[in-house]
Amino acid sequence: MIKGFSILFILSLYLPPAVGLTLASEPSKENRILAVVEKMEAAFKEVKDYTCEVEQIFYKDGAEDQRYRFKFHFKREKKIRVDFSSPYPGLTLLFEGNNKEVTLIPFRLFSLLKLHYSLEDPRVRTPAGQRIDQTDMGYFIDFLFRNLRNVQQGEDEYQEEGEKIRFLLWALDYIGEKTPEKYRITLSKRNWLPVRIERYTLDGKPLEVSIIQDYTINTPLEDNLFVP
Repeated sequence: MIKGFSILFILSLYLPPAVGLTLASEPSKENRILAVVEKMEAAFKEVKDYTCEVEQIFYKDGAEDQRYRFKFHFKREKKIRVDFSSPYPGLTLLFEGNNKEVTLIPFRLFSLLKLHYSLEDPRVRTPAGQRIDQTDMGYFIDFLFRNLRNVQQGEDEYQEEGEKIRFLLWALDYIGEKTPEKYRITLSKRNWLPVRIERYTLDGKPLEVSIIQDYTINTPLEDNLFVP
């Protein structure tokens, strides 16, 4: 993510230059990472809804370009609400199911004012081009599985520290699945959900960082929270 679809780590986490990315002829042999993703999938199957606080940082030519903060709400089946606090305080985006439209409420205090945009409209995509239906954790877990299965993994990076696991994934981009990239992912073993997702070019330039915190799971969320 919004995708949708979260402090600031120094840019000294740059990755070393890569030698290239090729499609794998066999399923990935990164068994440790695969085992972690399987635990993520099993845990997410028990999640009926969740909310979290997200901070997203987008980079241009290796330097920070844009920063967004919002609260993300998700409910099965594929109901999404994004409440921005910065840089557009009061702005809300709503999406439901297989709908091809995104509802935009410019001012939450005046919710009668609603605008409707195509799911593909760049005005309701992230600066990286991510659609709102690509922002939930179910989509992200599927993305991990696809790339572990189809993309040859490069240098091995896997670390466990207390309740956190961090690993490196070589992948085709999560938007169009065309561009080879690297993802450094940190997740919590408390709920098997990511708390930090870093996205890089193959030569180590940062593209995007999401910091995700304050998960609330299975509260439950009321349906009317997602009604346009």
